[in-house]
Amino acid sequence: MADVSTLQPVILPDISAGAEPRSYWSTVGERLVHDRITLAVGAVLLCVILLAIFAPWAATHDPLQGSVMRRLKPIGTPGFFLGTDETGRDIWSRLVYGGRLSLICGVTPVALATLIGGTLGLVAGIGGRVVNMAIMRVVDVFYAFPSVLLAIAICGVIGAGIGNTILSLMVVFTPPIVRVTESLTAQVKNRDFVEAARASAAPLHAIISHQILPNVLGGMLVYATSLVGIGIISLGRAFVSWARRDSAEPGMGADAQRPAPGDFRQPDSRRVAGNRYRHHLAVFQPAERRVAQRDGH
Repeated sequence: MADVSTLQPVILPDISAGAEPRSYWSTVGERLVHDRITLAVGAVLLCVILLAIFAPWAATHDPLQGSVMRRLKPIGTPGFFLGTDETGRDIWSRLVYGGRLSLICGVTPVALATLIGGTLGLVAGIGGRVVNMAIMRVVDVFYAFPSVLLAIAICGVIGAGIGNTILSLMVVFTPPIVRVTESLTAQVKNRDFVEAARASAAPLHAIISHQILPNVLGGMLVYATSLVGIGIISLGRAFVSWARRDSAEPGMGADAQRPAPGDFRQPDSRRVAGNRYRHHLAVFQPAERRVAQRDGH
């Protein structure tokens, strides 16, 4: 007959009972490791960032040097696999160097706006009624102006330069981050775990850093990430540099000679009409297609 003791299940000691609670960032890191889509997107973004950082080695030509003999070369030309623009400058080299300004004017103002707007939003959400009214009514003043026009107006007043462009975008991005952070903070501060922390006589800074901020940071960072794309495409170098070329007043963005994504969105019917891939380019550049059709190409 078998020994009864050998049939009993082995109960292992619970070693996690006295373990330290995991931090917010460790939990986020574990989720990212198991998310394949996020890892794939992160790899693409990493390649873009590395191309922008190592632009002198990735570029094949000088982005500022043009030649009349090689102007408007189509895609696939030997030595110019993305072709050349109307002044004979290599589009690939200008695209790589332009990525530097895109990242700077997209990431830097959003990071500054997140730091300032997140702090103001936390203060408005945790503070009393008077503090909340004072901060949020000032934020509402900025909402009275369209964001694009406000950025252009600030650049036109304070002058040209990348620093001024970053400042104008930071002013535009701060109000929505304040509103999002204040809304999230107002929801979290009334949760049971926050009330329990207050009942246990925890100091205010401990409640903010351990109870409120970890639950607000996720939504705030997601919204801030969406603003990076807006800063690059519509309010960053792609729009402000283009607006500067059509304006009689100087100061709309950085130097017009520097490579920027706004250069590639300027309509040029000859570039599209003379390109062997014009039907594919028309999908991404409908404005240029309309100009080419209007001119009879």
